[in-house]
Amino acid sequence: MFALVVSLFWLLVPQVVWALCWLVGRLSHVHVAWRPFAWGSVLLLAAWWSAYAYGHWVGRFRWEVKEWSYNDRRVPEAFRGYRIVHISDWHLDGWLNEKKRLMQVVSGINALKPDLICFTGDLVSRDYTELEPLLPILKQLQAKDGVVSIMGNHDYDPYESHLPARERQQKVERLQEMERDELWWRLLLNEHLIVHRGADRNGEIGRVHRGADSIAVIGVENQSCGAHRIIRRGRLAEAMAGTEGLFSILMSHDPSHWRAEVVGQTSIPLTLSGHTHAMQMRLMGFTPSKWIYPECDGRYDEGSQTLYVNIGLGGTLPMRIGARPEITLLTLGGK
Repeated sequence: MFALVVSLFWLLVPQVVWALCWLVGRLSHVHVAWRPFAWGSVLLLAAWWSAYAYGHWVGRFRWEVKEWSYNDRRVPEAFRGYRIVHISDWHLDGWLNEKKRLMQVVSGINALKPDLICFTGDLVSRDYTELEPLLPILKQLQAKDGVVSIMGNHDYDPYESHLPARERQQKVERLQEMERDELWWRLLLNEHLIVHRGADRNGEIGRVHRGADSIAVIGVENQSCGAHRIIRRGRLAEAMAGTEGLFSILMSHDPSHWRAEVVGQTSIPLTLSGHTHAMQMRLMGFTPSKWIYPECDGRYDEGSQTLYVNIGLGGTLPMRIGARPEITLLTLGGK
């Protein structure tokens, strides 16, 4: 449907321009030929469908690893050199018939030898049934301190409003159960995990190791604070309670949450988000997602606080043009 709507747009634009030129020409007694504008429509349609075909068959699977270092004196000595793989927005419905490609992504993540994997939401597009056939592949993700995840807006199944509320809630609960009990991910629902250097993946949520050998990973449920306030379940104060004095990393799906409730209102130095996908289109460095999200792609700094937005591995549209699927490798360091 999206591709057809865009096609109609490119078909009509030259015709509207021609109609306006024809009207002006009529008033000024100047003939304006229609044929060049018709060819304009043909060329625009051909360019669009070529780009869409590339984005569908190639672009959405041409993932890349983006590496960056976060250097801050507040990072504990024991965690300097700590490797975090940040991934987001898998939208597994687009991978159901691409299991071989999905395995390649998992292998690529494992090859980075992460200490911790942070997944910032939107594992599915609708419900847990997308995850069921892909469990054996995603179970193979490996990190020394395991996988930590949060919920994104799509994980709450908000787009099937025709279903009874209780049925939708049961679907959400089943997805959460699968993440925790079958994938063995540490799903954080307005809570935090204390990572002790050298701890195994069975460490306790909320267990506090004071001193220079621990960091806090805080996870909030989706908290959309921008123009599209789809799901607002984040309780940041509750999630932060007990992390005082620790270097903290916040995982929050929607980047609009950072400026609305984190910057200048908390002491959290580093926030990881996703959600935007960079609208799955980028041309010469520009993405239309900037019209909606001021922080939509990459790193942003405000004083002593930093946000990183990962543009995701999957998407709600079956294509990516320019905005390649992203695996982020973050290395913590000191100054």
